[in-house]
Amino acid sequence: MSESIHPSAPHHLPPFITAPGDTDVLMVVVGIILIGSILLVGNFYLHLHTLPERMAHKSQKLQFEIVAVLGLLALFTHNHLFWVIGLFLAMIDLPDFSTPLRRIAGSVEKMAGVAPEPDAAEAPDHTVPRAAKISDVVKTSAAVDEIKSKIQRDLKRGGPGNA
Repeated sequence: MSESIHPSAPHHLPPFITAPGDTDVLMVVVGIILIGSILLVGNFYLHLHTLPERMAHKSQKLQFEIVAVLGLLALFTHNHLFWVIGLFLAMIDLPDFSTPLRRIAGSVEKMAGVAPEPDAAEAPDHTVPRAAKISDVVKTSAAVDEIKSKIQRDLKRGGPGNA
């Protein structure tokens, strides 16, 4: 290392100064730390930015879509007021007006003798099997137990099961 040092340079150089042609380890380490910190801060920012959408995901579809649009507007326009409005909208529960109105319309159609049109939102999707709820399983098992007890009772009496 002493052969490549300029004659006017001091003889005791700090360890972060590299000789010509050698790899600058400090620059590589700082570059890796910089890239990692940019990725971590960006990930935190996007996680924080999607907070209203994740909060509104459990609510109604319309409310979720409005919050998502406000989040996109805040992201692309850098206007933070859209994000704050989306956060407040995600925090409140909007009342469900569509279900009672849909039921009223169905009842009026039934009273008028008009066949109700099938609702696209409530139409069963035959491509995806419906997951059984626990209450459905309990009801089904109770019905099966009741049928078994009736059959056993009829067999003991010599009823319809014995021919």
